Amino acid sequence: MNVKLFLSLAFFLSVIGHLAAQDDLLKELDTVKSKEKQIETLGFKGLQICNMQSTKLTAKGEWYILISHRFGDLTQGFDNFFGLDDAYTKLGAIYGLTDWLSLGASRQTNNKIYELTAKYRLKNQEENGFPVSIVGYNTMDVNTNLSTDQYPYLKFNNRLAFTTQLLVSRKFSDAITLEIAPIYIHKNLYDETTERKDQFVVGLGGRYKFTKRLSMNLEYAPRIDAPENEVYHNLLTVGLDIDTGGHIFQMVFSNCQTMNDVYVFSNATGKWNGGGIYFGFNLYRVF
Repeated sequence: MNVKLFLSLAFFLSVIGHLAAQDDLLKELDTVKSKEKQIETLGFKGLQICNMQSTKLTAKGEWYILISHRFGDLTQGFDNFFGLDDAYTKLGAIYGLTDWLSLGASRQTNNKIYELTAKYRLKNQEENGFPVSIVGYNTMDVNTNLSTDQYPYLKFNNRLAFTTQLLVSRKFSDAITLEIAPIYIHKNLYDETTERKDQFVVGLGGRYKFTKRLSMNLEYAPRIDAPENEVYHNLLTVGLDIDTGGHIFQMVFSNCQTMNDVYVFSNATGKWNGGGIYFGFNLYRVF
């Protein structure tokens, strides 16, 4: 584990320890009753923090329609008209089978990737009880852009890539929620010069609520033992949540243009201090 990763984790955990030691006078106003204990309402408004998944799930019987869009590199200026010339789009749907399990499917224009997802709650944060919310999340990508012209011995299995994620969040107050997410990525087809078949990532995310309908989000995802090259970098994203009542609108600034989890955490091509900043949005509509 490199020094940057160690310092990132140490800072993140020190913030958690400091905030956990403070009393939250508003906690009784933001809980719902269960049969035995009071369960904290989730600190995240959206199903995503920015690119990362949050510990929020869809309720049983609910449909979420997702439209995500990422423009091209803002730092190229008029060469690509500030990103308008090189945009990616992702369309998807998520359905709540139960209050603890949801399934989703989406397609994004980059590499014509189809993504199947499963999200399931393992434990709720409780008032004066269990200290965190824990959610599991799995994805499977199918890259339909690959061809036998490029890979003569291509098999369907080569098109697949997977992530397994454990999302752990804590709502410290009505305004502050933090999340840590160990992530495992597996690619059946990869570039040995710039990637690894198996990659581990630690996702760090947080939300600060300004008002009932407006919040700021931040996420950073350092890769563990990543290949040393200047092609891919650790994910760093800043976002803004706007709750309009009928839907959640998220504005995003990130060093990653793609929107499927495999690429988000292992193939971020931009550098905040060296070009490659992508603006976009996530729009969730609930039915």
